[in-house]
Amino acid sequence: MAHIGYFRDEYVGRRAWVDEREFSELVAVTNLLPGPSSSQLGMAIGAHRAGLLGGAAAWLGFMLPSAAVMTALALLVGAADVASAGWIHGLELVAAPVVALAVLAMRRTLAPSGLRLAMAVVAAIVALAWAGFGGQAAAILFGAIVGVVALRSTARPPALTSAFRSRRIVSVASLATFAVLLLGLGPLSRATDGGVIPLIHSMYRSGALVFGGGHVVLPLLHDAVVPTGWVGEQEFLAGYGLAQAMPGPLFSFSSYLGAIRDPGPNGVVGAGIAVCAIYLP
Repeated sequence: MAHIGYFRDEYVGRRAWVDEREFSELVAVTNLLPGPSSSQLGMAIGAHRAGLLGGAAAWLGFMLPSAAVMTALALLVGAADVASAGWIHGLELVAAPVVALAVLAMRRTLAPSGLRLAMAVVAAIVALAWAGFGGQAAAILFGAIVGVVALRSTARPPALTSAFRSRRIVSVASLATFAVLLLGLGPLSRATDGGVIPLIHSMYRSGALVFGGGHVVLPLLHDAVVPTGWVGEQEFLAGYGLAQAMPGPLFSFSSYLGAIRDPGPNGVVGAGIAVCAIYLP
């Protein structure tokens, strides 16, 4: 949410690359898709601005700083106990008002009427009471049903014009690749004795099965690397504490896990594979 607030200030307010209506539609679309919402929003704005290369540049610029730092920390202090350090907690407290300001700013745009504000409140209650994917899916389904039943008369044509309209084959090929990798990497990983395929599979699955991103991905990553013995429990907690102090998306935590799994000179390669695999879906 903090990233979305920064994006709104930068791309709607300062640069005027998209307007409020376009921005709100992109926020809605990226929250419907699996994967990290803020990263996807940045890629969508980059693609809307400059096509495929713009989307790739936006992803690289948004992800690379925190991924590089997390990789370096994994190689230097991966086993240090910083999960409960006071300065980490202080940085978390600083993030709270940033998130609150972002939510308040978007409420005026996304929930201007009483009905939509009530929908937002109910969705928040559902998501908080039912943790994990189930609560998110229920909130999304609730919003869709109410939209169809009660807000059909206020429906508006999309404000966005797709940069890929003449390249439908790219969309079809991307969706097919997503499905093939999601279904095929598991059997391939089980048939492979070690190597990079299990790492790619675990990170790809974590990125493909999470909605909203951020902290929601932590249980998936934990199940992927701790029970398998790739990363110890303390190393995982230490990395999470460090990730909390980093600018950028929490998905960059994957670079730390990839580097810890294969320490030494190959740690950088493992970090690169992990961070690319978790973003690929």
